[in-house]
This record gives sequence, structure tokens and C-alpha cells, in this order.
Amino acid sequence: MDKKIRLGVIGAGIMGMGHIDNILSGACPEIQVSAVSDTNGERLSQIKERLPAVAMYTATDEMLDSGFIDAALIATHHFTHPELAIACMEHGIHVMVEKPAGTYTRQVREMNEAAAKSGVVFGIMFNQRTNHIFRKMKALVSGGSLGEIRRVSWIITDWYRSQAYYDAAAWRATWSGEGGGVLLNQCPHNLDLLQWICGLPIKVDAKLHFGKWHDIEAEDDVSAYMEFENGATGTFITSTGDTPGSNRFEITLDGGKLLAEDGQLRLWRLAESEPAFSARNKEIFAAPNFTESVVETDGESGQHIAVMNAFAGAILRNEPLIADGAEGIRSLMLSNAMHLSAFMGGPVSLPIDEELYYNELMKQVG
Repeated sequence: MDKKIRLGVIGAGIMGMGHIDNILSGACPEIQVSAVSDTNGERLSQIKERLPAVAMYTATDEMLDSGFIDAALIATHHFTHPELAIACMEHGIHVMVEKPAGTYTRQVREMNEAAAKSGVVFGIMFNQRTNHIFRKMKALVSGGSLGEIRRVSWIITDWYRSQAYYDAAAWRATWSGEGGGVLLNQCPHNLDLLQWICGLPIKVDAKLHFGKWHDIEAEDDVSAYMEFENGATGTFITSTGDTPGSNRFEITLDGGKLLAEDGQLRLWRLAESEPAFSARNKEIFAAPNFTESVVETDGESGQHIAVMNAFAGAILRNEPLIADGAEGIRSLMLSNAMHLSAFMGGPVSLPIDEELYYNELMKQVG
């Protein structure tokens, strides 16, 4: 390649090292790892033995001032994402942020404003948007052949975690370390996919249980009801306490039903849309005929590699990202709404009052 993006990785934990390994494997030919920043000096020493030509920094500011990087990948604790991203942008450095973009929407809005001011590329690591099942669901819903959405239901309880998981890192499921529990750690991809495919609801009424199944501060059990602008309703249920858990995403539309479960996408397509059938039908117990099928997809799921390659393409050739910074606001708006509903003890409208949410969150942080 004539040009390679010189990447600095901020945070060399599990996710950061996973991205480094992908790049070193040659899967991202337009990216090279030029620097790594982490507060753990011992960890950096171990990485340096493996990557002697890569610059190592315990202070991120030094890496940003070095002139060694064109772009940064941020894979640190949630609360630190906005501050680090904005620092990169102020240095003219392109930014890819691991999910979630931040802890509350006001942060992410500030990140987008900084990106626009600096002119850098700002992407979010929503790698599940590359999954062939969800891409096909998006295409079928957006294509319009199945009509309007009527009901959305996602039960995603296969996020089981034992107490040992939470005990392994003091920041996990704390208000000051993560800004939440299962909604902020395990479910950002699910919430992003839900809003990407179905749109954001206009009202959320959520019941959250804090430390129900574990000795933690934040939520580990969630049941949320949603209302959409067109009158559709939905539910989102998740937990880190269920085992065995379920992962069942169902969308009912005027013209049929889609179900993503067990690595398959199934489609029930009505011979006639339900509104049309109901308007003309005269038989008391009749229902529309339908066909059932397993939907064929391309089988491709590029995941993190596809997101990083798109990031490089956006920087080098102005190609589209998998998900830009604005998308980070939308999914976080949904999780913030669920938290706010629980804090206030009732339904909330979207977009939420960002100042109210911030103040309520800070009460939890203490």
C-alpha cells in the first residue's frame, strides 16, 4: 500500500490487544500499529518485548504529542472515552472508540461537536452491524415489502456472569467506573442493533433491578417497555443472572414476522398484509395465509476487522464508516432512557432531558 494509517492504541487490555492482534495478522492492510498507551507499565513492558518497533507510553498526552500516529483506537473504561477522544480530536487525530461511546449522551454530543470542529473521522466500534443476520434484517425492514413494524421483542439473557467476573475488576458494574451495569457493558450492541433496524422509540418505561443477582451497585436485570412513533410497541429484556439464557429478536410487521435466533433468520411472510386482510375478511376465525422460510444471507460477518478497514477507508478515501459518532448518541439515548425511567420511577419520553439524566446519574455516582 502507498499509504498506511499509523494507529495508536489507547488501552492495552483484552479489547485493545485483540485489535492489535488483528492488525498484526495482516487483516487490516491499510493500518499499522505505531504506538500503544496504557497506564500499566508492566503490561507495556510485556508488549514491548513482542513489538520492539512500537512506541510505548504510560501517558496518553505524550503519545498524542509524539507525531507518530494519524489515528487512535480507544479501548479504555467507559467514563474515559469522551475525554480521550476529544483530546485526540484537538490534536487532529482520527478516532475509533470502543462501545459504548460514553456513559451519557451529553458526552457523546460533545465528542461529535469536537470531531466536526477538527474535521477528523470519528467512528464507533459497532461491529455487530456487520453480522449477516442483522444486515439482512435491516434490509428487509427498511425495504418496505413487509410493511410497518407493529411489535418488537428482544430477550437477550445469554449474558450470564458469575460473581467472579465482577470481582475480577473493581470498576465493573459500578456507577463511577462504568455508569451502569448490563445495559452499559454487555448490551450496547443489542441496543444499537435494535435502534438501527427499528428506529428509536418515543417512550420507554423500564424496570431495573440493581444488584439483584450479584453483589454489585448497578443493574443486572432489566425489563423495558417501548412505544414507537408509528404506534408499534416493544419489549427489551436482559440479565446477567440467567443461565441458560436466551437470545431471541423478533419483529412483527404488517406483512409478516422476522425472527433472529440460533444463528438463523426466519421469515413468515403473509400472503396479504394484515390490515388489508382484516378489512375485507368476513370469517370470524380466519387468518391470512403465510409462507415460512429460513432467509438466505451472504454469510459474511466482518466484525472488528471490517470496522477497522472501513475506518481506514474513511480516512484515506472518504468512504463510509460502519457507524459514525452520531450513531453513538442514538444507542446511548436508549440505554440512558431505561436508566432514567428506573431512576424516576415511571415512563420517559425520547429524546430524554440530558441534564436531568446527568444529574440523576451523578446521584448514583455519589
